[in-house]
Amino acid sequence: MNRIILQVIGILFICLLLAGCWDKRELNELAIATAISIDKRDDKFHVAAQVVIPTELSMKGGTGSSPVTLYEASGESINEAIRKLTKVTPRYIYLGHLRVVVISEDLAKEGIGATVDFLSRGWELRSDFYLIVSKESDAKEILNVQTALEKIPANELFNILHTSEAHYASTVAVTFFKMKTNLERDGKQGVLTGVQILGDPSIGSSKGNVETIVPEAKIQFEELAIFKGDKLVGWLNEKESRGYNGVINQVKSSIGLITCPDGGNISVGIKKFNSKMKSKKISNNPGIELKVDIVANLGEINCDIDLTKLANVNMLEKEFGKMVKEDIQRTIEVVQQKYRTDIFGFGATIYKQSPEEWKKLKENWDEVFVELPVNIKVNTQISHFGSVLNPVVSKTSE
Repeated sequence: MNRIILQVIGILFICLLLAGCWDKRELNELAIATAISIDKRDDKFHVAAQVVIPTELSMKGGTGSSPVTLYEASGESINEAIRKLTKVTPRYIYLGHLRVVVISEDLAKEGIGATVDFLSRGWELRSDFYLIVSKESDAKEILNVQTALEKIPANELFNILHTSEAHYASTVAVTFFKMKTNLERDGKQGVLTGVQILGDPSIGSSKGNVETIVPEAKIQFEELAIFKGDKLVGWLNEKESRGYNGVINQVKSSIGLITCPDGGNISVGIKKFNSKMKSKKISNNPGIELKVDIVANLGEINCDIDLTKLANVNMLEKEFGKMVKEDIQRTIEVVQQKYRTDIFGFGATIYKQSPEEWKKLKENWDEVFVELPVNIKVNTQISHFGSVLNPVVSKTSE
């Protein structure tokens, strides 16, 4: 009996120790940041935090003011700049609900090591927010643009990137966790999507920017920033960005145009895309075999072609596969010859599939990568033609 009493007392004592939260903060003590930007000015880090104004988002309706505000501070380190924000805001900046972190192009060229280190150590931070690079403008300016469809600009940035990656394949939504992994990983370098302002940035922060049908300033994701180590070394254009996503099997849906034999073109929508990378000896040298399987639909026909003939369908499949192969091949050549950084993960593939081979190549991988042969095979199938087979207006239908 005494033993049972002692056990009960012990359990109660443990429960008392576990009660409460040592780091508890009341909601009215916090300023919820949905995005932060990081710039480098005069050897100091400049941080801006996009903070939600709860009263402007309440069901009862606010005063009609902006639903977010921007707080800024500079410091010798990012952590110091974040702490200095307490000098301009009455509440503690809480980073647990970040959607995006915008890094300036200049800082990315200098190196994002300090940024990644700070974001890695913050116990409040999750690792599922997106990292993006501001192109041709300060990172802060990106957060200073009012958006139309989403009241909170950070949500619009997050959703645009998520949607464009899913439907066009010229962007890639990279979480902080994924970028950090790439920086720590052998044989794979990092890539982030670029973002820029279209229009007049000085008007973008005003409420009037979202009161017109065509805003004076808009946000657009454009091109991929490619890294070597923690430094930005260049940009891939739209076609090269799509080629990159094709190599790493990141194409969820996209479109392409096939030129018709007698002029005009046909729009083809990718329904399924699967690329597999394999380490393989090519002419007794280390190499990569890339096999791509595509299932596509016809989206639009702007030429005269008879699709009742199987030969024409086979021709379209062959031409589309050829176009995809050329885009991928061209992207690999540009990255190998111009930037010399393995953003595709060819080295990581060799390490995973042929670890003994990787031991021989690891020390001189940058030199090996530049000359690495890549054998590309593309198989394409057009499975759906829509509710009509031939063009609505064509000679073949007459």
